[in-house]
Amino acid sequence: MPPQSPNAANPAVSSPVDLNAKGTPIRLFTDTTRGTDAFAGVKAGSAALLTALAGLGLSFAVTACVSRTGPAATAHSPAIVPPAMADTTPADYHGVHNVVAFHEGVYSGSVPEGDAGFDALKGMGIKTIISVDGAEPEIAEARERGIRYIHLPIGYNGFDEERRLQLARATRDALKEGPIYIHCHHGKHRSAGAAAAVAVTLGWSSPEQSVERMKVSGTAPGYTGLYQCAMDSTVVSATALDAVPADFPEVSKPAGFVATMVEVDFVFENLSDIERAGWVVPANHPDLVPVAEAGRLVDLFRASHASEYTAKKPSEFGDLFAKDIDRAQTLEDLIVAGRSTPQELTEAFRPIGASCKECHAKHRDKAPW
Repeated sequence: MPPQSPNAANPAVSSPVDLNAKGTPIRLFTDTTRGTDAFAGVKAGSAALLTALAGLGLSFAVTACVSRTGPAATAHSPAIVPPAMADTTPADYHGVHNVVAFHEGVYSGSVPEGDAGFDALKGMGIKTIISVDGAEPEIAEARERGIRYIHLPIGYNGFDEERRLQLARATRDALKEGPIYIHCHHGKHRSAGAAAAVAVTLGWSSPEQSVERMKVSGTAPGYTGLYQCAMDSTVVSATALDAVPADFPEVSKPAGFVATMVEVDFVFENLSDIERAGWVVPANHPDLVPVAEAGRLVDLFRASHASEYTAKKPSEFGDLFAKDIDRAQTLEDLIVAGRSTPQELTEAFRPIGASCKECHAKHRDKAPW
């Protein structure tokens, strides 16, 4: 199989279908946004198709596209052409999105989505993944492909000097083993901010040049703390970096309020998937029950409202959570009643997202100093 080019069709949008030897449809690519298997739709008789293809000398083309866990399944990950520093738009691949180069062999992008995402990173030659996201990394998926994970979470409002030096040392040392992929969730904001600061710290680019790469990633202007981290970064000597402890964790478990917010983001995305499915259980994610996810959101907002962190903040902060509790409870009640149309449920859901964005803009995304 030839190298996969950037901006390949997203399988979450396009799902090619073929026929097996018995004429039964098989889905060659399914929605990878939740880590579904690339051959989850194979029906009985597909083995005969593979046998026939092998007889024609085409078996390599099928095995190269199969995305399964385990060393045997990942041995045929196709080579992928990574983005270049000259690129002025992000690259998309199957399972990883918004990929931007910040230095030769150092890339920023989205969280890998299931087998397809990790196979794409292996195809790019990635040897180390540095996650700056709050969610727990899928280290088993990476290990199966010979990729190491380092977990150094940062906030949307930036990060302190200690974290900058940790990111710089982790990147410098890991680059000796091969290319590095830095990711957050969407690959637009935190990963770009981290990669930009690292590039300046290691002397690869000026603050202004790194900020321009952040803009290529699509970092929103409202994330002033992330931009400031890049602009305030300076070159650090090898001696200073050598003094930074290098025992970086594979997983850094968030605690307290931060852990709750990570889970809120996760549940909100689950509800977004449910909304796209018409407020029923998504066919590609049968474990998502609409009323259960709405109830989880209510509980999480209540826990946030009652937390010590919220108690120390201005009253306006707690008021936002109180309103979100009411909105989430209304959504849950409407789902339980079972009489609302999908549009009515969407109208109840959307204000929750708008409220979250308002809260983030006021309390999360600004520089903390």
